[in-house]
Amino acid sequence: MNLNYAELADLIRCNSHSKNKVGVDQHGEQMIALIEPLGFSLTRYQREHIGDHLLFRSPRSSGKRILLLGHLDTVFPKDTFTEFSEDDRYVYGPGVCDMKGGNWVALNALRRLKQQYGQLANIDWLLVSDEEIGSDDSQALTTKIAKQYDACFVFEAAGKEHELVVARKGIATYHITVTGKPAHAGNHYRDGIDANFAMANMLLEMASLTDLKAGSTVNVGKVQGGIGANTISGKASMQVEARFTNQAEQQRLLEGIENICMAIEITGVEVEIQGGLQRGVMAPNAAQQSLLEEINDILGEAQPIEHRGGVSDANTASATGTPTLDGFGPYGDGDHTRNERALKSSFELRTEQMTAILSELCFRASIATPAAHQA
Repeated sequence: MNLNYAELADLIRCNSHSKNKVGVDQHGEQMIALIEPLGFSLTRYQREHIGDHLLFRSPRSSGKRILLLGHLDTVFPKDTFTEFSEDDRYVYGPGVCDMKGGNWVALNALRRLKQQYGQLANIDWLLVSDEEIGSDDSQALTTKIAKQYDACFVFEAAGKEHELVVARKGIATYHITVTGKPAHAGNHYRDGIDANFAMANMLLEMASLTDLKAGSTVNVGKVQGGIGANTISGKASMQVEARFTNQAEQQRLLEGIENICMAIEITGVEVEIQGGLQRGVMAPNAAQQSLLEEINDILGEAQPIEHRGGVSDANTASATGTPTLDGFGPYGDGDHTRNERALKSSFELRTEQMTAILSELCFRASIATPAAHQA
């Protein structure tokens, strides 16, 4: 079965920016039209302000129950970047590797299984609509669903050597507002309480929480404060992100940020904290290692693995205790830029691998021969 890149082009050209509900839902309808004919039933989780989340279910039989996990949304707003192109080696466009291309790998693997076995079973597929903006809405749904499965495969882009992702940093994000007391900087300097000064001290203390050897970082990415040079700042704010590689560092950083906010209040400012833990750490574990070894046996060789600093919905699935592996999409680069591309040969490799993995995990235990389920 040859891959039809014209089909991928249609998916890419449909703008599905996270905040473009109409576009995300249009792309969802594209996926429904492609997936339902394979024998899946659909549960739609309707949302008012973001795209609907979609859960596709196949019939249940004996054998391991597998969840495929992907997202419908991309990062480019409507009318900014919707072009698709290709050459002999690469396809180009928004989402070719992150992650419409990954979803297309899953789709083509399912098609091959359908062709081989006649009907699909034990494989469900969740497509959420808000991964690129933090999965704030879908996280609870993913948690509820993922814990019901024996394994979860996530279709974010592969590494350069087709590494599978076994670990991802956790992430916490905060919007912190500091309220002081405004005053005229010339006539009433002593009457003011400088929110900018308090925030600057907080920034330095938060940055000092970074421990690169432990793989932990705290970044104050945006700051605002005051109304002009002749006024003591009455209000300031900052946006803070923390990333961490294990539970101990997660606790240290989260507690450290909160303690800094509490301590600065002795200077007379008030501090309001919004946000917190966004996604917990995806850490290697024994169950994941067992799954990886099983996949290595199926594919006949050890698969390269990597740890990534970025987060994905694999963090959420892994936190439920379900063995989770990420990076089953094609290799590509330039994601989140107008140079996004994915390697054509990688689509074929990943499709072949996923076909073999799902065939062994979901069908071999319950189907004596492929003909048993052919129409």
